[in-house]
Amino acid sequence: MTESLRFDTYYRYDELTELLRGLEAAYPDLLTISSIGTSYEGRDIWCATMTARATGPAEHKPAVYVDGNIHATEVSASSACLYFLWQTLQGYGTDPEVRRCLDTRAFYVIPRLNPDGPELYLRDNPRSVRSSVRPYPYDEEPIGGLKVDDIDGDGRVLTMRVPDSHGAWKISDRDPRLMVRRDPTEVGGTYYRLLPEGRVDDYDGIILNIQRTPEGLDLNRNYPAHWRTEQEQHGAGPFPTSEPEVRAAVAFITSHPNIIAGVAFHTYSGVLLRPYGTQSDESMPAEDLWAYQSIGDKGLELTGYPAISVYHDFRYHPKEVITGVFDDWLYDHLGAFGWTVEIWCPQREAGIPAFGPGKPEGGYRFIDWYRDHPADDDLKLLHWNDTALDGKGFVPWTPFEHPDLGAVEIGGWDTAYCWRNPPPELLEKEIARFPEWLRWQALISPRLTLDRFTCEPLGDGTYKLTLVVDNEGWLPTYGTKKALERGSARPVIAEITLPEGASLEIGQLRTELGHLEGRNGKSAASIGWMADPTDERARVEYVIRAQAGDVVKAVVRAERAGRIETEVALR
Repeated sequence: MTESLRFDTYYRYDELTELLRGLEAAYPDLLTISSIGTSYEGRDIWCATMTARATGPAEHKPAVYVDGNIHATEVSASSACLYFLWQTLQGYGTDPEVRRCLDTRAFYVIPRLNPDGPELYLRDNPRSVRSSVRPYPYDEEPIGGLKVDDIDGDGRVLTMRVPDSHGAWKISDRDPRLMVRRDPTEVGGTYYRLLPEGRVDDYDGIILNIQRTPEGLDLNRNYPAHWRTEQEQHGAGPFPTSEPEVRAAVAFITSHPNIIAGVAFHTYSGVLLRPYGTQSDESMPAEDLWAYQSIGDKGLELTGYPAISVYHDFRYHPKEVITGVFDDWLYDHLGAFGWTVEIWCPQREAGIPAFGPGKPEGGYRFIDWYRDHPADDDLKLLHWNDTALDGKGFVPWTPFEHPDLGAVEIGGWDTAYCWRNPPPELLEKEIARFPEWLRWQALISPRLTLDRFTCEPLGDGTYKLTLVVDNEGWLPTYGTKKALERGSARPVIAEITLPEGASLEIGQLRTELGHLEGRNGKSAASIGWMADPTDERARVEYVIRAQAGDVVKAVVRAERAGRIETEVALR
C-alpha cells in the first residue's frame, strides 16, 4: 500500500484511512493506528503512534503531538502529517538520527483532526466551510443574500466582477486581468463590485448582503484556554470542548502526560506561530520565551519559515485577539510547547519581499498585506502564475449572464488551486520542510538516563544502594516554567522493589527526586565566573537488609522524560 502513497494529490477520508493502515502494515514495529474518538458525522479520528516499540512503549518516552486539518479547506495540513510519518518511517533503517529519535522518543500524529469538513471540500462539487459541518449557531438555513456557489458549473468557485458605479474597483491599465482599488476621490470611470461567485436569494435589486455560512463553527476557537462566548469570539461553540473533535484531542493530550510539545498544521502564510495570541511576550516566563525563541530559530533554519508571536505579529486587527486556540491551550494550561504552522505562502513564491516580524523594508507583517499593498505585488503574483504555474492559478474573466445580477464576469484567482494550499505539483516540496524540525523538537526533550545503580556491603547483612540518574535532554524534566506554575508536570520519581524477606532500613520505597534541569538554561559565555552545576543529576541512597545474591529492582520515571528500569544484585 505504501507504494501508492503520493504527495502530489489530496486524499479524501477513505483514501487517507487506507494509506494509514498501509503504513501500519509496512512498519508494524514502529507504527500503530488507533481512533481517539469520532467526529460530528461519526468518522473515526485516526491517531498514528510512532516509536520503536522494541525499545519501550510510547507512553514510557517523551513525546511530541502533531495534528492537522482542523480547518476544513486546509488539506495540505493532512499531507504534512502523512509525509512526516512516511519520511520518518523510511529513514529509521538508514538515518542514525531518525533511529535515535524513534528509539528514545515517541510521536502522536493525527493527520485529520476534523474528518468531516474536508469531505465537503474535496468532493467533485466542492463546498468550503470553516471547520465542522455542524450547523451553528443556529439550526435553520439562512434566508436571503449571496450564497457562495459554483454558479457557472465549471467545478470552481471564483470571483464575480459586477459593473456598478458605486463599486470600489476598476480594471488596471497595467494588466486587464488585475483589479485595483478606485482612488478615494475618483469619479467618471467604469467601476466594479467584486463578489464571491454564487447566487443571490430574494434580491430586490438594491441591497446585497453576503449570506452567512450555516456551519459557523471554528474548532480552533473551542479549546479551553481563554475561551470566550460566541458574542465575543465567532465560532467558539457553546462551551469549551463542546465539539467532539476538540474534546477528543483535549482528552487524548491530557491523558498522555509524556507530551512535551505539540504542533498543529494549518494553512497559509508560511510562518511558525507561537503563543501567546492574547497577551504580550512580557507576560510569559522569561525562560520559556527564550526557549521558544531558540526552537523558533531552529525552525527558521530548517524550514525557511520565520517564527513569530501571534500577539505581536499575526493579529487580524490590532485591537482584537483570538481565543480558544490549540497552541495557547497547550502552553498555558499544560505547560507544553505549542506551535501552529501555517503552510504555504504565495506571496513569497512570487518574490514579494519576505514576510517577517518588524515589517522589514519592502515587506509586511503577514496579515497587514491583505489590508493594504501596492499593485506591484499583484503584478508579481500574476507573473508567478504565468510562469511557475503555467497560468493555471488565475482564470480569465469570462462574461456570464447571472440569473439574479444580469451581465457579470466570472474569473480571477482559483484560490482552491494555489492559495488555500500549495498546488498539487508543488505540495511535496513544501511539506518536506517540516520532518527534521519535528524530530529535532522531540530530541531536545528531557530524557532520563541511568548513571549508576550500585551496591556496597556494610556488613551484618546490610547493604547501601546508590541510584544516580541524569537528564540528558536539552529541556528540563518539567519542560516549561509554566508547567511548574500550573503543576502539570510531576517531578522525577524513584521506586525500588525489594526481594522477599528483605527490609528497608534507611530510605523510602518511593522517593520524589524533584525536577532535573536541562542544558537550555546554561550561559552562552565561557567566562571564568560562570558556573555549571550538576543540576541535571539526582542521587538517592538506601540501606537495606537482605541476603547476598538477592536482586533489587528500581524504576525511575518522569512524565515528560521517560522511564528507566534497572536492577542490582547484592554481593
